Amino acid sequence: MSEPRISIHPDICHGKPCIKGTRILVYLILEMLEHDLSFEDILHEYPQLSTDDIKSCLRFARTIINNEEITPIVETGVSS
Repeated sequence: MSEPRISIHPDICHGKPCIKGTRILVYLILEMLEHDLSFEDILHEYPQLSTDDIKSCLRFARTIINNEEITPIVETGVSS
């Protein structure tokens, strides 16, 4: 997966995806958006970021979900 603004390195943030050149985790940005913070709010909290950094977090998450393989669990009817 190639998202140039996102970095995954085992020695940085325990290998969790973060915005390149920072230790700001992708999940943190997604969580802030989930809690109704606007791009402007996030940029105010983290002035070193850009709108493109936030959009990269969204693209990164979308790509993971889009490429995720779902394997349905089939119940066998076994009772205890």
